[in-house]
Amino acid sequence: MLSMENASEHWLRLRTRAKPETATIGGGWSRPMSAIFELSDRATNLVVEAEPSLATHLGIAGFDHLWTDTSPEGFQNRLDLYRGLRTEAAAVETNGDDDTLARDVLTEELGRWIDSIEQGDHLHDINNIASPHQELRQIFDMMATDRAKDWRSIISRLESIDQPVDGYRACLRQGIEAGLIVARRQVEAVIEQGRMTAGESSSLFELLKSFDESPVDDSALRARLSVAVDHGRAVYAELTDWLEADYLPLAPIEDGVGAERYVRAAARYLGTEIDPEATYAWGWSEITRLWAELGRLTPQILPDGTIEQVMDLLQTDPARAATSQDEFVRVMRQRQEQALEQLSGTHFDVPEAIRSIDVRVEPAGGALGAHYTQPSEDFSRPGTVWYPVEGRQFFPLFEEATTAYHEGFPGHHLQVGVQMTRSERLSRFHRLIVWYEGSGEGWALYAEHLMGELGYLDEPDYEIGLLTSKLVRACRIAIDIGVHLGLPIPDDVDFHPGEAWTFDVAKELLMTRALQSEDMADSEITRYFGWPGQAISYKVGEQAILDLRAEAQAKPDFDAKTWHNDLLGVGSIGLDLLRQRMRARW
Repeated sequence: MLSMENASEHWLRLRTRAKPETATIGGGWSRPMSAIFELSDRATNLVVEAEPSLATHLGIAGFDHLWTDTSPEGFQNRLDLYRGLRTEAAAVETNGDDDTLARDVLTEELGRWIDSIEQGDHLHDINNIASPHQELRQIFDMMATDRAKDWRSIISRLESIDQPVDGYRACLRQGIEAGLIVARRQVEAVIEQGRMTAGESSSLFELLKSFDESPVDDSALRARLSVAVDHGRAVYAELTDWLEADYLPLAPIEDGVGAERYVRAAARYLGTEIDPEATYAWGWSEITRLWAELGRLTPQILPDGTIEQVMDLLQTDPARAATSQDEFVRVMRQRQEQALEQLSGTHFDVPEAIRSIDVRVEPAGGALGAHYTQPSEDFSRPGTVWYPVEGRQFFPLFEEATTAYHEGFPGHHLQVGVQMTRSERLSRFHRLIVWYEGSGEGWALYAEHLMGELGYLDEPDYEIGLLTSKLVRACRIAIDIGVHLGLPIPDDVDFHPGEAWTFDVAKELLMTRALQSEDMADSEITRYFGWPGQAISYKVGEQAILDLRAEAQAKPDFDAKTWHNDLLGVGSIGLDLLRQRMRARW
């Protein structure tokens, strides 16, 4: 971890580190590494040394026993380093299209990080799904477990977990002093998660189970792991007690963050600025359109049934469900394998390194909703789709086909994998680190839509699942913008016209228009309220991609496979930059 005293020395050491002189190019030959590619490579080294937790997420070896410095001083050190890198990047001369992209991506990403720290986002970083509270626990899910060395790294992190927890708490205390305090709803959600992580059903106990299932046979190491697990639970208990006793009483009831903070956050996720009120109106128009489309489709399931009756059948019929966790994982894995086999070479060029994908059950204790983690840099750890099951044994499948294509192939797994393998065109920093929800989640949502076009949603059940997925994303726009900007529900819709948003009203919209279960709606609404600007990135990004495709389809030389390869080939970048790059090609 960096201290204030050695930050400048560390920066100079990294800047003067021996420089690689060549970059490997697809096809087995090499070229001299350009100045911006060399800087991007050094920037990657800098970032992962300053953020060991990120190194684990990226699958970069050598840092798994260390924690990122989560204290206010640690953020200040990183702010200084990011500013230095951005200044250097701005002065680098580029030569050619690839260089220009590398520079634009590096400066834009560093700018996002700098803005986040300058705005003090780390001083009130609490929500139910993507804050340090969850990340400190989830990092163990990504760590290797095959060798005694791997387990020593896990144990080292468990034994020292009080370091990042203390740093996190120091940031929150500074946030309290600055008047940056998270809404009560998010704090309560995190307290509930903390009690689970600290309790007798803690997901940390899964580490003991994993050790027993691993090839490592070392009773002393196992005993040390058991003590370390108890230490991790105790640290989480202490943090949770502090949140409940000291932080929660100060937390405001109001969930909305206001227009200024919302628009800034949305721009960071999207890589473009939006007109929030126009986007809000568009979200409502999409809800109306998709609901009518759903009404035309459900008679294929029950000719005389209502939408509600059809949904009840899809959610409760054992013939339309997996009836165990093992069966559910097997069915999801089969869908991934089938899509990979049939679409490789026909609709997409799929690099050999990503022609395998794992599907796993996520340990208990987080928010509901599937998610994806990328492969390690050397692809020894495959890309993985995680499903939180929370003890369930019954899994309706009508929505799960689209989820599989979204999280896995051809969604996140293909996009992230292509980005990571494009060493001949994309900088290492770009390949490993850069991720914009607008183009990233937009592609995943486009992948759902595309699989419908290609006939992979080959039953009315799955077509309905696609429509409900689309409705969820449309509802997200209405709820996310409406709540955080305090906009009333439009007078011309048939859902609480003219009324103000509340948690219960938002939950009702998700349950009655997106047809989500009550548990999922609770988790989702809490997520939107605590993660402003992120929820709209899916549908806004998808629409940007659909618009770009429509423009390209008007050209006489349009070819879908080539267009997909071009879009994936630039990686996940901001929507403004994506439009610029694709319009230059098409």
